[in-house]
Order: sequence, then C-alpha cells, then structure tokens
Amino acid sequence: MHLKTEDLIRLEIDFDSGVIPPPYSHMFKLKIGFGKNFLDTTLDLIYTDREELTEEEIFDEGFTTDDNFHFHGEIPKVWETPLKSLYAKSKWSNNKSNEDGGIRILAKDSHGKISRTVPLNQQEWQLFAQDYIQAIYESSKKERPLQLQYLIRENDKEIAIQLQVKFLLRNVEVSVNGEIKEGDWDNTKELLSYVFLPDYDYGKAQEQQPKKSGHFIECGDGFWHEMGKGVINIDDSFDAVTKIKNGFQKLI
Repeated sequence: MHLKTEDLIRLEIDFDSGVIPPPYSHMFKLKIGFGKNFLDTTLDLIYTDREELTEEEIFDEGFTTDDNFHFHGEIPKVWETPLKSLYAKSKWSNNKSNEDGGIRILAKDSHGKISRTVPLNQQEWQLFAQDYIQAIYESSKKERPLQLQYLIRENDKEIAIQLQVKFLLRNVEVSVNGEIKEGDWDNTKELLSYVFLPDYDYGKAQEQQPKKSGHFIECGDGFWHEMGKGVINIDDSFDAVTKIKNGFQKLI
C-alpha cells in the first residue's frame, strides 16, 4: 500500500547487506519523523557476523572492533522534499520482506495508517540512505564535509578548483582560483560517482602540489594523483577518468 506523500509523518528505512561477508556485512535502521523545522532522526548501524573473525582480520580490512554507530538528533529540513519525492515515485514489490537483503520501508501517515513494503528501485533508496547517513556523520562531527582539489596545469596556465560537499545541508561550494560560487548538488553527486570508480596508485602519488603540466586530483587525504597515470580506469568499457576531467572542467 502506497500512502499519500502529503500525509506522511514518519518513514523508516531498514537495510540488510545480505550475503556480503564480514567484516563488511551490516544492517542499519533509519527512523525519520517529519517535524515542523527539522527531521527527527535516529540511526542504528550494526556490523554483523564478526564473531568468526580475529581482530587482526578486521583491522586488515580497514575496520575497528567498535564500528557500530548510534545517532539521535535533528537533520535539516532540506532533506524532506527529496525523501518524500523518492517515496512518491517508487514502485513496490508485493513482498513484505527481502530475504536477499536490501532496503525495506515502513511508512506511517497522519491518519494512523502504516505501510510495510519493499521498493523495486533498491539502488536509488540505498544511495539516498548512504547520503543521509553521511549527513548524520557531519551532524555528529564523526566526519567533516568532503573536500576535493583538482589542478589543471597546461599552456602556461594554472586553474585550481576546490570542491566542498556538505551533505548535512545538501550544499556544494566551488572555488575556482579563489573565486567562490555555489555548485549544483545533483551534478556534483554525479561527478563524485565517477571520482571513486578508478584505481588510485598511491605509489605514484605525491604529497606536494604538482608543478608539472597535467591534470591532478587530491581526494581529501593530502595525496595528489595524476589523471591517466596515477588514476587509472578499472573497466576498459567505461572511461571514468575522462568523465572526471570533463566534470571538473565544467566547474570552471
């Protein structure tokens, strides 16, 4: 049953990673209440099935023994419209649960009606939930806003682009050679989807800003990578490196 979007007062997003092995396997529940001035939000994130792993095996994969996370607080109302829009356009499975993992939705409206459904557009819901959790991390100071730098040095010219992505506010700030302007959220999200696709060769990276000609990217960790040499496409059928170059050039 699909409730009327304008009557919604609460959404719960349940996720289970399914057959993914530990230490990556996890589940989370997002409870989001639509208040007057903010979204009343609770997140419980739990990593599962780790009892079969040693601490060393967990550390080797970049995790710790205390990765579970709980949050309760206020998320800005700017997230309400995109969430309700996603709910409104979604199509639903006849199943009440998803045995293979994925997203389940519980919706409650102002008339007391409750709907438990599985969305068919699983990827959209999972990507939205990831972004929303990133907003929670910023709100709780667990993580800072994402910052990227991109440097173009060619034809005796230098263009320095800085990109700051604030998930909490769904806001993008673009600086081109020190001139600051507001970026487009959806276009930036598309660019980010390309940025994290290639392979980054840290053996060829450098900590100082490059002085030679070329295109270079720094993904917030202090290491500069040269596009096409230190940033390499993993899939020959998809040229993510060119997508990244074109995306940053459009910001100029």
